[in-house]
Order: sequence, then C-alpha cells, then structure tokens
Amino acid sequence: MRLFDSFAISGSGLTAERLRLDLIANNIANVHTTRTAEGGPYRRQVPVFAQRLEAAATGFKGAGVAVTAILRDTSPPLLVHDPSHPDADAQGYVHYPNINVANEMVDMIGATRAYEANATVFEAAKDIAQRALEIGRG
Repeated sequence: MRLFDSFAISGSGLTAERLRLDLIANNIANVHTTRTAEGGPYRRQVPVFAQRLEAAATGFKGAGVAVTAILRDTSPPLLVHDPSHPDADAQGYVHYPNINVANEMVDMIGATRAYEANATVFEAAKDIAQRALEIGRG
C-alpha cells in the first residue's frame, strides 16, 4: 500500500458518510411533506454503498467505498385522516411519508460514528507521514 492510498480510502469513506448524513437530514426535514414535484408524498432516500476495488499485482485490493445508487423507499405512505388538509384525498386521508424519525436518528448516529472513524484514520495516516518525513531530516 502506497503512502497516499490510506488518505484516498478514508477520504472516500468521509465523502460517503457525509452523503449519508445529508440524506438522513433531508429525510427528517421532509417527514411532513405531502406534496412533491413528482406528485404524492416525499419518499425516504437511502444510499447504496459498494466496495471500490482496484487492480493490484496479486489480484484486487480495496480502494475505499463508492456510492452506487440513491434509492427511494417504496413502502406505502402513512394515511392520516384529516379532511381539512389541502392534500386530503376524496375519503379525507392525507398521505404522509413513511419515515420513522427514531430510525433516522439511529442511522444518523451510525453515520456519525463511521465519519469519525474515517477522520481518525485520516489523522493517523497524516501523523505517520509526518513522522516519516522527520526521520528523513535526520
């Protein structure tokens, strides 16, 4: 593994976890959105991560993480009876996004911890590189 490979790997993890945090924040912000440009209620968004590989002399080696897709939740919306709401259907039900704020908070804690772990790895790699340069100074 070259010196800067660990920077690239932890950098890809930081980027992926930041995207995950952004999607969680967007999900929480739209928990009551009943009308979107596509029509219907907001749909929860979830990132799909995949291992990024690169060719090496002995096969493949890990090169970080990549976001392969952002999926929309296909679960049915929550129905709340509120005939006075402007988006209520003919029976008086409003279609709300099927987002559980508690689950989003748990996902946010996981994403935060993963982000912190990647930041710690980045700092450790930077410290190792600086110490290696100090050895060369004599």
